[in-house]
Amino acid sequence: MSKVIITGNSLTIEDVVAVCREYKEVELSEEAKENILKSRRTVDEFVENGEVVYGITTGFGKFSDVTISKEETKLLQENLIVSHAVGAGKPFETEIVRGIMLLRINSLAKGYSGVKIETIQTLIDMLNKGVHPIIPEKGSLGSSGDLAPLSHMVLPMLGLGKAEYKGEVMSGKEAMNKAGISIIELTSKEGLALINGTQAMTSVGALTVYDAINLLKVADIAAALSFEAQNGVVNALDNRIHQLRPHKGQIDTARIILQLLKDSNMTTKQGEIRVQDAYALRCVPQVHGASKDAINYIKEKVEIEINSVTDNPLVFDDTKEGISGGNFHGQPMALVFDFLGIALAEIANISERRLERLVNPALSGLPAFLVEKGGLNSGFMIVQYSAAALVSENKVLAHPASVDSIPSSANQEDHVSMGTIAARKAREIMKNVRRVLAMEIMAACQAIDLRGNKGLGVGTKPAYELVRQYVEKLEDDRPLYEDINKCEDIITDGKIIKSVEDAAGEMVF
Repeated sequence: MSKVIITGNSLTIEDVVAVCREYKEVELSEEAKENILKSRRTVDEFVENGEVVYGITTGFGKFSDVTISKEETKLLQENLIVSHAVGAGKPFETEIVRGIMLLRINSLAKGYSGVKIETIQTLIDMLNKGVHPIIPEKGSLGSSGDLAPLSHMVLPMLGLGKAEYKGEVMSGKEAMNKAGISIIELTSKEGLALINGTQAMTSVGALTVYDAINLLKVADIAAALSFEAQNGVVNALDNRIHQLRPHKGQIDTARIILQLLKDSNMTTKQGEIRVQDAYALRCVPQVHGASKDAINYIKEKVEIEINSVTDNPLVFDDTKEGISGGNFHGQPMALVFDFLGIALAEIANISERRLERLVNPALSGLPAFLVEKGGLNSGFMIVQYSAAALVSENKVLAHPASVDSIPSSANQEDHVSMGTIAARKAREIMKNVRRVLAMEIMAACQAIDLRGNKGLGVGTKPAYELVRQYVEKLEDDRPLYEDINKCEDIITDGKIIKSVEDAAGEMVF
């Protein structure tokens, strides 16, 4: 298994996924090692010369005007970590913790943070050997970066806190010992460099963006199946329409759905059954497309952030300066993660409306709630009910976090981003969207059976057949949550996208 080489400049979201989910190992490039060593030498000179540099020879936040002696710089850094580890809530998932560690390593590797190479290597060893700090998901204001979560990341490096190792949660010291990794002692600048940054919010957001890109493909598959289940009018997908309003996502969506519906005998042309469909079908290119454009924009911003230096102060070896700035401020990510949540929520909104049209006999012309023996059986009645609940929850979660700010540190940190809250909300919305799409896909397959499967498209046929491998047609009521779980599983593990793209070509947007 090839390693991900850490340069500080070339990490991609795909690399993040490979390290977080596939446990691909990482190592520093030779150039990164040189840059780290240069930066560290400059910090040592600051301390030796007694220069006043924030966080190196001074206290933090409101205590920036308190001078720290050379002899106390090590204690200063350890005190910073233990005092800032005040996270709340349940722990982050392991994949997010791995992302936090990876992104912190990549940022430090650029060579502007003044951390010892041995300290960065300790974090790399933890990542490669699977020592995962227990990091509570709540407690960050998103500036000065993700202070509380990142402090919990550092605790096991000092033999403190808790960590998960080989599936077991234990003390940080025990986990490090079992993995054969030495405990470290922080020195000047290191504690601040390890925790002052946006890596918690960006880890959550990067993995959510990756999942969102795949969910947009699933949304197109679900919409195409619903087109067939409702004998949808494909004229609305005509490229000539979309070229007259040339948003890329809109054009791509119309092309993709036509690509999936190629050779289908279940769709119709304008005037054959009806002149036009309701918006939930007719406006799929406009709605899905807008979310695709948003997510592509967000991905671009995230890939800038994962290759950025976000601590403070920044050390410039060429001019021997330590400059205090605000790169830790999470606002660039807070805004895009709020946008991500909104873009995803709209996908569930329109999916639930397509689902409603499938189960409502006044709209579908099919048996009520997609079951032939209605009354005795409730069929898909409460599937739509549950989808509506998830969509409603998304509307609450989509309220932006980034418009809020509560001053901290005696008003020294008087504007904060709430970016980690924005990222966590976007991730929760993503999970709800995935569930709603699973419900729509399952209902669309049931409707196709009830309509009489006259031949599906080159892309929808493999999707339908895959669903039917796991979920039988509903004849009589049964616990449908198990079927929905199976449909969600084939979304999560990528099987449905693979089956469709193998048959109909890649769904590029």
